[in-house]
Amino acid sequence: MPEPSTAPPAAPRAPAAALPPRTRRRRVLAVVIALVIVAALVAGAYAIWHARAPAAGTPAPGAGRRGFDPNAKPAPVAVATAMSSDFNIYLTALGTVTPRATVTVRSRVDGQLLRVQFTEGETVKAGQLLAQIDPRSFEVLVAQANGQLAKDRALLANANVDLDRYKTLLAQDSIARQQVDTQASLVRQYEASIATDQGQVDAAKLQLSYTRITAPVTGRLGLRQVDVGNMVHASDANGIVLITTVQPIDVVFSLPETNLPQVLQQLRAGKVLAVEALARDQTQKLADGKVLSVDNQIDTTTGTVKLKAGFANDDSSLFPNQFVNVRMLVRTLQGAVVVPSAAIQRGTQGAFVYAVGADSVVSVRLVTVGPVNGETTVIAKGVAPGDVVVVDGTDRLREGQKVETVSRDTTVVPTGAPRAVKGGNGKGGKGNEGGRAAPSAGSPTTAPGTPPAGASSVVAPMNPTPGASSATAGGPATTVAPVTPQR
Repeated sequence: MPEPSTAPPAAPRAPAAALPPRTRRRRVLAVVIALVIVAALVAGAYAIWHARAPAAGTPAPGAGRRGFDPNAKPAPVAVATAMSSDFNIYLTALGTVTPRATVTVRSRVDGQLLRVQFTEGETVKAGQLLAQIDPRSFEVLVAQANGQLAKDRALLANANVDLDRYKTLLAQDSIARQQVDTQASLVRQYEASIATDQGQVDAAKLQLSYTRITAPVTGRLGLRQVDVGNMVHASDANGIVLITTVQPIDVVFSLPETNLPQVLQQLRAGKVLAVEALARDQTQKLADGKVLSVDNQIDTTTGTVKLKAGFANDDSSLFPNQFVNVRMLVRTLQGAVVVPSAAIQRGTQGAFVYAVGADSVVSVRLVTVGPVNGETTVIAKGVAPGDVVVVDGTDRLREGQKVETVSRDTTVVPTGAPRAVKGGNGKGGKGNEGGRAAPSAGSPTTAPGTPPAGASSVVAPMNPTPGASSATAGGPATTVAPVTPQR
């Protein structure tokens, strides 16, 4: 039997030896040295910055007012002069051209179409012959009605002769009165039959006249819907041709209900509200007209009310169902102060402009903005006529900065002029913004801020600086256009 083992148990593992004191001291010393170096760098940087900064309340050597160096080069800007002018206030909307009358020409009787007497797209007069239906069957009906009428007239004549004879015999007391009364009644029956026959004749002639299809209104014809030789019926849905009255013609457009009071005020005063129809891109005026009527209720779905304007359309520039931009003149502001829209800036305190003083130093002026028309804005408060305002180069301007005006390509905005479109110079050149033509070599340019003599407009500089928060024409439906500046 084996004996139990008497070997002693294994001794427990000793814990890892701690770092020597020398190593720990080296690490602590390295950390301390690093912190001292960082602190020294921060202190040195602050000392350098503090030495270069001027003392509080003491301007830097050579610095002008507001911290600007008067010896620095003035900032180049384009300017314009505020003007006093009469301004037309317009309401704009999108309208649909509607014919004054739209008529589908249909046959009123059934028959074969023999002839077509019109050309598609032709303008016809009311009563002009358009088509002819085979009249032979209707001529037969007229002949039958006339024959019956002639027969009844002969019977009536015979009955009248017998009545006269019976009256003579009655006077001689040869016959009874009853026989005379019976004959008189027969005469009246024949007279009624003749009246009926005459009506039948007239009805047959009327049906015969319907075989000649004429234009019910004056207007322009559309495309022919049926060809010669086909049977036409009064119940045909498409008819033969469509006629639209385009001279004169109407435009239906909608305005927000908030604009309705000022429109009704002018109409109740008996004033004629002028309306302009512009092309879709607003670059071309198509026609001039006037407001005819206002709808009798507001559309609760859209909050708008419909108006109808009439146009003579003598040159046929307006076409049925065409979409046009409508500008309606509501009223005119007399002697309003106007500036280019590019001069209006936006900030935390509201709208403002940079005004250039006599010493060519700009100052910020808070303004109250009135109606806007793209490149022109009415200033209700803050700018007086003759003040010079910056319209280009405002992105880096500050209060009290000195500026110099530079010559820029400018354009004159005529009264009520349609909006310009962007043009291009081909692949090699950059297109002129706003459709303005670049000046040719050697051609003079209009000085910024100086309107040409006799021009009823405001000079708007070309190519406003990107990033400048100038006022734009988008948004409100109320727009204005300058007219007749006061000298």
